[in-house]
Amino acid sequence: AKERLVTSSGAQVGDLVLVTKGVPIEGTAIIAREKAHELKQLGVPDDLLARAQRFLFDPGISVVADALIACQAAPVHAMHDPTEGGLIAGLWELAEASQIVIEVTAAALPIMPEGQVLCEAFGLNPLGTIASGALLLCVAPEDAQPVIEKLRGAGIAATAIGMVVAKGETGVFCQFPDGTKHPLAPSGKDEITKLL
Repeated sequence: AKERLVTSSGAQVGDLVLVTKGVPIEGTAIIAREKAHELKQLGVPDDLLARAQRFLFDPGISVVADALIACQAAPVHAMHDPTEGGLIAGLWELAEASQIVIEVTAAALPIMPEGQVLCEAFGLNPLGTIASGALLLCVAPEDAQPVIEKLRGAGIAATAIGMVVAKGETGVFCQFPDGTKHPLAPSGKDEITKLL
C-alpha cells in the first residue's frame, strides 16, 4: 500500500544501519560461475566453489522477504538494496537519497567468507562488488534488535553495521580497528567489471 511504502530517503539521525545476509552475494555467484576453471587452478576448494555457485538461490538475490519481515517487526525509516557498485555504492545511494552522513564499523561489515576468498583471488574489493541479495535498513536504535531477531528467526542473517550521524549533507565513513576513520567512496564502476 502506498502509505506503507518505505523508500531510501527517510533515514533519520541516530538510526542504526542494518544489512541483511551479507556481501557480495551476486558478485560471489558470478565469479564462481564465470571463473570456475581459474579458481580451481588457484586451489579454491571444490566445496567452497559449489556453495558460491549456488549463491543466486541460497542465500538468494531477492530481498522481498527481508523487507516484508523487517517492516512487520518495527517501523523502518529507509531501505535500499545495494546492487551495482556493491555495499559502498549502496551506502552512498542511501546517504544521497536521505541527505545523511553514515558511519560504519569495518569489523561489523558482513563479508561472506566465500566472497572474500573469490574476490581476493582476483584482487577485487568485496565491498565494491555487485551486492544484490543484501538489504540496507535504517531503524531507530530501540527497534534494531527486534528487527534483527525477527529476520534471524526467519533464517535471514542481519547485522548492525553503523549509524546515521548527521543530516543535511552526504557522506559515508568507515571506522577501522586502529581507531582511524576514512571516507568510503564508490569507485564509479563495479569491481566485477575487472573480470568480465
